[in-house]
Amino acid sequence: MAVQTFSYSVFLRGPTQVLPSLDDADVILERRDEENLVLMRAERFEATAAGLGIAARSLSVLARRHPDLAEELLAEELPWLHWLPETERTQCVRELLADLVAGADTGLLLPFARNLASWRATAEVWTDPELARDLQGPFPGDGPDLARPQEDAG
Repeated sequence: MAVQTFSYSVFLRGPTQVLPSLDDADVILERRDEENLVLMRAERFEATAAGLGIAARSLSVLARRHPDLAEELLAEELPWLHWLPETERTQCVRELLADLVAGADTGLLLPFARNLASWRATAEVWTDPELARDLQGPFPGDGPDLARPQEDAG
C-alpha cells in the first residue's frame, strides 16, 4: 500500500487537501513535537487487522506443532535470533508469538514491539562474550544497608 505524508498543519488548514489521498494511500501526518499520526480508511484498517490475526494464529499453531520450523521461519525474518543460546531462542520465539497473537486479537501491538526490542537487545549482548558473562552474575550484593528513615517529630 502506498503511503503519503503531509504535515499536520496542512491537514488542520485544509483537510480537503489531504483526505482525497486516502482513496489510494494511507496518510502519515507529521507533527513537530509529537508522535506522527496515521490516517487510513476503516476498510483497509479492518483488513489489515484481520490479516494480522490470521497470520499470527497460523504461525502460533505451526510453532506448537513444529517448533523447529517456526524458529527457522522467524530466524529468516529476525536474523539476530541465531545470536541467542538455543534455550533462549526457544523462549524468545514462544514469547514473541504469544505477544503477537494477543496483540492481533486486541489491537495492542506495543507489548509485542517492546518484547521484540528487548529480545533483540538480549541477542546483541550475547555477541559480546565478556558482557554476557558479566550480566549473568554472580553479583556482589544488593549494596550497603541503609538506616530506616526517622519520622519527623515536627
